[in-house]
Amino acid sequence: MNADIKRFLTIEQGLIPGIFNFFINGGIAWWLNKQLETMPLWGETSIAVDTLATAFLLPLITCLIVTPIISKKVNSGSITLPIPKNAKIPASSSFRRGLIAGAIGVGLFAMPVLLVWNFIGPQELTLHNFLWFKAGFAAVLGALISALIAWWALIAASQQPPEELKSA
Repeated sequence: MNADIKRFLTIEQGLIPGIFNFFINGGIAWWLNKQLETMPLWGETSIAVDTLATAFLLPLITCLIVTPIISKKVNSGSITLPIPKNAKIPASSSFRRGLIAGAIGVGLFAMPVLLVWNFIGPQELTLHNFLWFKAGFAAVLGALISALIAWWALIAASQQPPEELKSA
C-alpha cells in the first residue's frame, strides 16, 4: 500500500471521521436527551438502545456517503489504486456493504461494550456522562469503520469500468 493510500485511510477516513462523529453524535445525543437527568443502561430510551442504533446506523450512513465520494476521487484521478483487480468486497452495492458494516458495528463494537457494561458497569449514567460515552463511542467506531468502508469503496471503484465511475 502506498503512502498516499495509507494517509487517506488513516487521516481522511480514520482520524477526521472520528473527530466529526465525536461532535455530531454528542450533539445529537444531547438534543434528543437534554430533558433527562440520567440515562439507564436498559429500556426503551437507554444507553443500550442508543449504542446499538449508533453501531448500526453510523456505518450504514457512512457507507452511503463515502462510496460515491471515493468513486468520484478514483474517476478524477485524485486517488491512485494500488489494489489488485481480483480483490473481493463483501457485497456489490454500497447499501449492502453498509448493512454488513452495520452488522459489524453491532457485533464487534456494541455487543461487547454492552456485555461488559452490563456485568461491571453502572446501570445508569448522568446525562453529562452519557454524552461523553456516546461521543467517545461514536468517535472510535467512526474512525475504525470509516477506514474499512473506504477500503471497500476503493476496491469497488477499482472493479468498475471508467464509464460507471463517472455516473457514481
